[in-house]
Amino acid sequence: MHTVVLGASGTTAAEVLAVARHDARVQLSEEAESALAAARAVIDALAAGTDPVYGVSTGFGALATRPIGPHLRARLQRNIVRSHAAGIGPRVEREVVRALMFLRLKTLCSGRTGVRPEVAHALADLLNAGITPVVHEHGSLGCSGDLAPLSHCALALMGEGDAEGPDGTVRPAADLLAAHRLHPVELREKEGLALLNGTDGMLGMLLMALADLDRLYTSADITAALSLEALLGSARVLAPELHAIRPHPGQGAAAANMRAVLRGSGLTGHHQDEAPRVQDAYSVRCAPQVAGAGRDTLAHARLVAERELAAAVDNPVVLPDGRVESNGNFHGAPVGYVLDFLAIAVADLASIAERRTDRLLDRSRSHGLPAFLAEDPGVDSGLMIAQYTQAALVAELKRLAVPASADSIPSSAMQEDHVSLGWSAARKLRTAVDHLTRVLAVEAYAATRALELRAGMVPAEASRAVIAAARAAGIEGPGPDRFLAPDLAAADAFVRGGALVRAAESVTGPLA
Repeated sequence: MHTVVLGASGTTAAEVLAVARHDARVQLSEEAESALAAARAVIDALAAGTDPVYGVSTGFGALATRPIGPHLRARLQRNIVRSHAAGIGPRVEREVVRALMFLRLKTLCSGRTGVRPEVAHALADLLNAGITPVVHEHGSLGCSGDLAPLSHCALALMGEGDAEGPDGTVRPAADLLAAHRLHPVELREKEGLALLNGTDGMLGMLLMALADLDRLYTSADITAALSLEALLGSARVLAPELHAIRPHPGQGAAAANMRAVLRGSGLTGHHQDEAPRVQDAYSVRCAPQVAGAGRDTLAHARLVAERELAAAVDNPVVLPDGRVESNGNFHGAPVGYVLDFLAIAVADLASIAERRTDRLLDRSRSHGLPAFLAEDPGVDSGLMIAQYTQAALVAELKRLAVPASADSIPSSAMQEDHVSLGWSAARKLRTAVDHLTRVLAVEAYAATRALELRAGMVPAEASRAVIAAARAAGIEGPGPDRFLAPDLAAADAFVRGGALVRAAESVTGPLA
């Protein structure tokens, strides 16, 4: 099994995905061990002194004015974890919890939080044992970081609360620790706070969304090309020189993908109606512009994520010169904004895909295809209701595109009077990515059927490869009406698992 070695200078998106989705093991480097020990020495010195230090010898949040004596400090750290583990609602997905645990461990290893090395080792042991604390959907305001979700994880380190074992069974965390010969952690000064105070949940969800959207934007270029071809559209709008004069990188990449898929097509631009079209509809002609803008939004979001991966988010932090300073780096605005930007781009990509599907099904606009791609329109309804399903998903995506980060609600007796709601932005983006997958699946289903209905015309080689792969995946072709949900489920799996992209790339080579 792959092992990720954590240093003191951050991690990569690939490493986060390896741990979150593929159960890679985690190991601390010597550099991380040294950074942890040096920072802890600073905290121990402050704990032995008489000056009040937030998180070490004071209360938290609006209660930070109360000094806490040495005999109460271990209790203080336990209590912040217990009191902040206040999530409610459905469980959060295992991969999200593993991502936020690993990202918190990444920050601990930076040597900026002041926890003892054994706390970092305990968190690594939890990941390596496949123990996943139960974290709930609701509870984070995204400032100070993802407090409630991280608190549920810290609770499991203390041997309290519930967790899921590697077999998928939820049991008391204490039982799971004992079964894996792990010991609960006794927290000391600063350590409870350091385990809670980060943007790790929203960042983890951003990284996973970016990985999924990389595949889906390529998928969208393929489905757009299939639809253009099925509608006998013109591929001339994809010419490189047209996109060079508006040099957005994403637009150029999307157009190049569509050109690659359509290479050698016997349908594009050669079989017009009695009144030839001068231009295709926007949903066909502007596909690279819309998908390209989304691709460029992905690039910006990836830049933000990379910066966050290099960050050490905690409050207070141990600086390289040994000072311990309060700060506001836990505010989730940078991550929250791009999560919301992506939700907008996702909604628009789904919207244009749905318009192409509707055009394929409308005999007044499909240039010779049967109504609803039905075998015997009137007796058969064809894909009429598949488009309804797609439209319902798009409608919800538009609601999910309403920004969470434009909202705020004060908390902690007005001490925390402006929050990011980045966790909420991340949760709705996960739903949006899921919906986009299904929208593209319906377009792929309709476009492949439409191409097969163009009797006597030869689609591009890549299109034929996609059709063959779809049929092999259990997605049936044209014919009389049948129970449609299994076909749609198979199309969803075809897109979600990457089979659509692999089929096209078997002819085109790697697509962007």
